[in-house]
Amino acid sequence: MLSNSLGTVIAHVRWAGSRAIVALLAAIVAVAGSFTVSGRTPSFVVAPVDAFVVTTTPAVVLTVAIEQLGRLGETLASLVAVALTIGLFAVVAQFALVGGKMLSPRLPVPAWVSQPAVVGAAMALLAWLLVGDIASAVGTAVPAAILIALVSGRPGGPVPEAGVDASRRQLLALTGGAFGFGIISYAIGSRQSPGLERDLEGNLEADATALSQQAADMELEIDGIPGLVSESSAFFTVDINNIDPVVNADDWTLTVTGEVDTDYTLTYDELIDGDVRTGYNTLRCVGEQLNADLLDNAIWTTVPVAPMLKRAGPGGGCECVRVQAADGYFQQFPLAAMERGYLAFGMNGKALPRAHGHPVRLLIPGHWGEINVKWVTEFEVLEEEVDGYWEERGWHGTGPVNTIAKLWTTNELDNGRVQVGGHAYAGTRGIETVEVSTDGGDSWEPAELSEAFDPADVLGDRDAWRQWQYTWEPPAGDSEVVVRAIDGTGDIQPEEKSSPFPSGSSGWVRETVSV
Repeated sequence: MLSNSLGTVIAHVRWAGSRAIVALLAAIVAVAGSFTVSGRTPSFVVAPVDAFVVTTTPAVVLTVAIEQLGRLGETLASLVAVALTIGLFAVVAQFALVGGKMLSPRLPVPAWVSQPAVVGAAMALLAWLLVGDIASAVGTAVPAAILIALVSGRPGGPVPEAGVDASRRQLLALTGGAFGFGIISYAIGSRQSPGLERDLEGNLEADATALSQQAADMELEIDGIPGLVSESSAFFTVDINNIDPVVNADDWTLTVTGEVDTDYTLTYDELIDGDVRTGYNTLRCVGEQLNADLLDNAIWTTVPVAPMLKRAGPGGGCECVRVQAADGYFQQFPLAAMERGYLAFGMNGKALPRAHGHPVRLLIPGHWGEINVKWVTEFEVLEEEVDGYWEERGWHGTGPVNTIAKLWTTNELDNGRVQVGGHAYAGTRGIETVEVSTDGGDSWEPAELSEAFDPADVLGDRDAWRQWQYTWEPPAGDSEVVVRAIDGTGDIQPEEKSSPFPSGSSGWVRETVSV
């Protein structure tokens, strides 16, 4: 009798362990199935979990991730959201397996039918509760149900007495199949495109093409640094969420409301029919390290914000405006800054890409990239000031950008010469001079600068970067190269190095060159 009892316990333990592994594998294929049909859209079941991670991450953890990990921090946050989602689906699958086991004897169908049906229904229900999308719900249910069917039994074959039970060999096969399905799902889902972008009409693309060619003609002859116009696909992106919202231009509207004389709503076609201006504008990330590469320049097709606010008749006690995005992000600006801003709907001669805020984003010349709100849906004129996402976490992103000269490349030329170069940026103040020291800062020489853009071609007059290069014949050994910029007001870039938090990195960039 004792041996029978022990055997029963061992059987139950084995079944529980097997069930846990099967539930985890079912969760993996369920989440992968959702990605197959949804891609990186809000319909992907990870999206709401990702948003939860973003909103609940303590400010100190967020700051450390930004300063120490950079883009890797975004990847890790995304992986955490995926892991949490898989864990959530695994828990639900566990309960579904237990429920299916209890229901199987009472149903007029074998376990290889009832168990997959119960688990698939549970996966579909959870997906529906998370994202409310039928396709995503089906995408989670089908692969999970198939996996359970493979382990529950087969037509005409024996059904395990304890319900879902699997041998070691079967679990290994299922694990390999689950991860193989995940790889295939990633490949398919990554190709999913909402197909939102609309072509720019009339002469808008031609205007951008002309500015692009103009910039190419102004570039310095130096390898290892970007051109004066960044490719849209290479332009840096930083968002609070890892999954961008999907907003169709045909459905998009902008509402101007709050402390105004007259509320009104603007459609996309009405917006692009306004006073369109195409010009250069540079953005820099407030969270980047001193010599990092989160700095880019593009040609934007825009309309000015000032007439939109003037039409509404803004009032309010704080003379400030809250700009709302489709993903829930918002940012407050002084009314004066908004009146110098633009709404962009084109980038480098094409419709604004989804990753950059399609269909419409905000550009406020001279301010950090994070506060140039993407996927804009509303202007609300306020009575009292409010803190935005970054301000709530201690950042001062709404301030003017810091002057910076980047040292991005070192090239050994012929005859023992060495060339160093990079980009320099000072917001609306513009870059007047870049100076280079090859002796650690004891003496300085002017670098060669790319020609400054005509202010008429720049959104915000001088709010665009410039390339710089310096060539010299260094002595044998080590040379400490230091670079600094002087802005259009005559102010020299501060020497003292500061971390990104809370007001953006600053300081002279230094690099040792050995020959």
